[in-house]
Amino acid sequence: MTNNPERVDAAARHLVAARRAGVAGPLLPGACRPDDIETALAIQRRVAERLGEPVGGWKCALPPPGRVVVAPILASTIRAAGGPFPVVADARTVRIEPEIAFVLDRDLPPRERPYDENDVRAAIREVRLALEVLGCRYAEPSRATVPELLADGQFNQGLCVGPVVSDGLSASLDTIALEFRGGVNRTCDGRHPDGHPLKPLIWLVNFLAARGEPVRAGQIVTTGSYAGAIDVPLDLALTVRFGELGSLAAEWRA
Repeated sequence: MTNNPERVDAAARHLVAARRAGVAGPLLPGACRPDDIETALAIQRRVAERLGEPVGGWKCALPPPGRVVVAPILASTIRAAGGPFPVVADARTVRIEPEIAFVLDRDLPPRERPYDENDVRAAIREVRLALEVLGCRYAEPSRATVPELLADGQFNQGLCVGPVVSDGLSASLDTIALEFRGGVNRTCDGRHPDGHPLKPLIWLVNFLAARGEPVRAGQIVTTGSYAGAIDVPLDLALTVRFGELGSLAAEWRA
């Protein structure tokens, strides 16, 4: 499938219908299934447009060769920790990922010179604890192609945002001792998959800038799980402690 506006729109309608129904559905029809990165990203944009939703943030990671790991997070799916968090789930569990997120203080618009670490650091308003909530609009995601998963937003269902990390830009963020209590009880030594969460943020800013897109003030960017994906039960309070950085609590409600 080439980046054809009619086919992009058809794929977006399919994904929007699944989001609105709150039920995972079939894979994209062959006639509108993306087979390249550009088409998948065009479908991402069209989904947000059809939903009439502002982009409240981004998820990203340093990509392997020939791929990108990036998706917009819709503003309505970003919620503060501390209370019930609505989710779509077809079982009695939902998957979450413990992450560090950055909130920007100003726009980082496209420009000729790439942004470096100092540029990006200077644009960060705050560092926050977060739990990404995973979900997919396909009932059988294991059968989906890589571009098809990219078009659907890289398994993002929402973002549960916790407290600000005090002096977050100076804190050690490469490894974090994680402790889960409540619906799940476990501890683990969390490690960022890209070495440090700033690395994917810098990549994202430059990736979007090269495409003529800004990362905007107020948007929140989450950059990879410290412990992979964790299944947690619905309707039970969960507290996650991020070592000395703080903790957040939530309860997942389908």
